[in-house]
Amino acid sequence: MIIVVASGKGGTGKTTVATSLALTLMQLAREGLLGGTKVKFGDCDVEEPNAALFLKPRLSQREEVSLPIPRVDPALCTYCGRCAQVCQYHAIAVVAKKVLVFPELCHGCGSCTLECPEGAIQEVPHVIGIVEKGRVGSMAFAHGLLDIGAPAAPPIIRRVKSWLIADEKDPVVILDAPPGTSCPVVQSLRGADYALMVTEPTPFGLHDLALAVEVARGELSLPVGVVINRDGIGDQGVDDYCRAERIPILMRIPMDRRIAEAYSRGEPLVTALPEYRGRFVALYEAICEEVSP
Repeated sequence: MIIVVASGKGGTGKTTVATSLALTLMQLAREGLLGGTKVKFGDCDVEEPNAALFLKPRLSQREEVSLPIPRVDPALCTYCGRCAQVCQYHAIAVVAKKVLVFPELCHGCGSCTLECPEGAIQEVPHVIGIVEKGRVGSMAFAHGLLDIGAPAAPPIIRRVKSWLIADEKDPVVILDAPPGTSCPVVQSLRGADYALMVTEPTPFGLHDLALAVEVARGELSLPVGVVINRDGIGDQGVDDYCRAERIPILMRIPMDRRIAEAYSRGEPLVTALPEYRGRFVALYEAICEEVSP
């Protein structure tokens, strides 16, 4: 089962929930309470990955991720401009008798290569970031890091996911998604079994939660549950929204200075406050009931 922990905005406690859920499941697997199922964790927030600060993995593999970037053969090019016409990202331009390629804008879609009537364009790899793999105790770990200025996070996210999901039969995979509702979030959610949304009970939190739910439910048809972090501040807007949309609130984490202090030390919630372990066990059981009612 693949559980994606997401949020409409940053700073809601998404990584706090994702890492503590993963550590709880790892402990259950170690105790033989998951029926032999292996637990894996992936940080898909490749622009600002920070799960490693809390899980402290032992990294053992590293791989570059590339995009295919066009390279034009001036001996074949007739400067017809067709490549520039089909590029939606303005990554290639034809100026007089010269073709300009802007790798920072290219998304590697290949349209220019396919549409070139002279076959003057070939694709060459352009490194956009890295993925790293390792272990946290008995749990597999992977994360990615997008190069500064690179435009496309989804290829790195796809590689993180493929490292975790390949060669294993039915693992439990916890993915920490990027915040927001853009393409990297969609790529993180694609193929998942459940979307766990972490929010805060404020008007801002409600606004972005509704957008994220629309992506998960409307675009990808995923079941959705909610964790309310910093419960007790703000208002009842999130509760009213979840009730109206029939979205289960699976867990509430109160506003607690001890949690903030643990976060500032890079300490996972269930490590700093072991009494939360039972609550994360209950969260996982609730998700299993939602996925297989």
